[in-house]
Amino acid sequence: MFTGIDEVDWASLRHAYGSAEDVPALLRGLASADRGERETALDGMYGAVHHQGDVYDSTLACVPFLLALVASAEVADRAGIVELLVSIGGEGREDGVPGPEGFQDGLSARAAGDGDLCARAAVGVRAGAEVFVRLAGDADPSVRRAAPAALVGFLDEPARVLGLLRERCALERDDRVLQALAESLGLFVRRRPGHAAEALELLTTLSAEPYAPGLRLAALGQLVACAPDHLPTDLVPVAVGLLRERSARRSAGRHGVGCPHSDTLANRLRRLRPSDEEGSQLLRTLHRGLGDRLDLRKALLRGQLTSPDVVDRCNAVWMAAGLFREWRADWAEPVSLIGAQLGVEEGRLREAAVSVLEDLYTLAAPAADDLAALVASRPDLWVRRWERGAPTLGGPLKALARSGDRRAVPVLSEVLDGPVVPDDLGYVIGRLGRSAAPLAPALRRRLGETPLDSPGVFERAVPLLSAVAALGDAEAVPEVLRVLCGVPAGARLRDAVVESAVRALDALGKQGAGAHAPEVIPVLRQLLGTEYAAVVAGPLWSVEEDASAVLPVLTAELAEGRPRRRAAAGALARLGPAAAPALAELRRTARAEDLWERVAAACAVWRISGDADLSAPVLRAAWTQNPYTRRTITSCLAALGPAGAPLHDLVRAEVTARRRHLALQGGSRGSQDVLDDQRLVQACREVLAGASGPE
Repeated sequence: MFTGIDEVDWASLRHAYGSAEDVPALLRGLASADRGERETALDGMYGAVHHQGDVYDSTLACVPFLLALVASAEVADRAGIVELLVSIGGEGREDGVPGPEGFQDGLSARAAGDGDLCARAAVGVRAGAEVFVRLAGDADPSVRRAAPAALVGFLDEPARVLGLLRERCALERDDRVLQALAESLGLFVRRRPGHAAEALELLTTLSAEPYAPGLRLAALGQLVACAPDHLPTDLVPVAVGLLRERSARRSAGRHGVGCPHSDTLANRLRRLRPSDEEGSQLLRTLHRGLGDRLDLRKALLRGQLTSPDVVDRCNAVWMAAGLFREWRADWAEPVSLIGAQLGVEEGRLREAAVSVLEDLYTLAAPAADDLAALVASRPDLWVRRWERGAPTLGGPLKALARSGDRRAVPVLSEVLDGPVVPDDLGYVIGRLGRSAAPLAPALRRRLGETPLDSPGVFERAVPLLSAVAALGDAEAVPEVLRVLCGVPAGARLRDAVVESAVRALDALGKQGAGAHAPEVIPVLRQLLGTEYAAVVAGPLWSVEEDASAVLPVLTAELAEGRPRRRAAAGALARLGPAAAPALAELRRTARAEDLWERVAAACAVWRISGDADLSAPVLRAAWTQNPYTRRTITSCLAALGPAGAPLHDLVRAEVTARRRHLALQGGSRGSQDVLDDQRLVQACREVLAGASGPE
């Protein structure tokens, strides 16, 4: 297996962490008789030699030894090595394995750098593909399960590959291996469309009786993706029936999916993971194949969420989260069904439902009654205490508040009056609108009590500043000024605290600052001469409307190398025509290398001068290039009114789009994806409503 390994100059080769001189030990570890050593070695291969899918010169050097390892029946855990080879050889391809078509063209096109390494890695694995033929009939079922994808990916003879898959389908008795064969047949159809007919016939056969429900689901998932015309007309009822039949078989002897309660984050995350990963994958494949056929996906989700099996419902909750984040649709029914899971005794299912509802904000409204019932019956869930770290707001209460339901207000009031106030409580206040007004006095008191010399001043003050700003609480100006003036130099994250306080004053506007103008204006003017000039200029302009005070400072901030050029451009936009003397610098900034600086400057130029010829192309390119810029651009268009017509086609397209904007181009999967998208769509509608002039 290791003939020639010592002849390789490993020290001259590289992996993710430098010299590859430790790679021979990893390779030998893969052949160890000790299971722990084998697992550690495989982790090392993924962690260094094939780090995050990258291919290095040391990766290429490993391929012959990895092929020798999987060829030896004496080596345990060969399935993991086969999967590693598939990943190494398939790097750079969307489906995860390389194909022979146009492969030499790929070698030429990617003849330099990492592209060449990837192509050479694929060539190396393909050169040893004959070993995968033998592994397809190996005595170890885990090896047989890993081999089909390698056969499809690396064996150059389509007819032979199909014959091997057909033979294995006829001989195999292990359900999990049969499912892997079905998945490989689907991959074969996508990769070899000219040879697809017989593979589709096999998949159609595997999707029907008398095969086991799990295998039939696997085959249906592949057909959905590559041959919808081969599907049964009643696809969703069939799939739901198969899911329930499979679950009934699996549940025999199972004692629930819960695990002991623990306050550690690791244990909580462990509880939230699906306990039936295979079933989860089967349904994920089916959902992914259905794509934008949302009516079918809703019906499938309904079947999953009403399953008698707790594990199926838990898997469905997590799948629903992905749907909600990606697609704009009427999700009231599935959200309501997720809310119904809050009343179950099964802890993992309840926590999964809460976790998903937390991130839906107003979309969680159909589950508000269930959330309110859980909050009322479980005061112990109002605040979550951790073994390490500060307490946080409990998930059910957070979800209820974020949904905008006023039933959260009295509970939040009790929490605010209690001995322990979670640092993140302030962030949910804004979602409650005017109904949260009774919380204003307690928020002011808590903000006034915040120790400004504490290492945790950022975590404590910033959420409270966010809350008083969201409520528009003019009476909170003295407490905001206390934070703004009192955070000591050198305090941790001081800049973020100061900027948050300035934003709070800005949000309170003239109404708030006006009553305290003798206190507010001197503080802002003093900050105008500091590194916070670009941040305070806008609020100071709002209070005084004195361009002569802020214009020279903001123009200077636009100079090359200044860290707050984007903020300065945003502040100048607020001045409108009064900022005309800064136009030359703004036009220069609109050609900056940084995308966000270009966007801010282009918005400012348009709002100050009405110059759409310069600004519109910059903003149009940014809208497409980075979906995160869309809310900034939409705010600019709202301020422009009918004058923003050159970009209204983008706004109209956004309003009618079915996919959420952050789902495009592999966008974010953060907790605010749905909220950000809702805000964008609402802003787009307001832009169009305000465009009363001719377009």
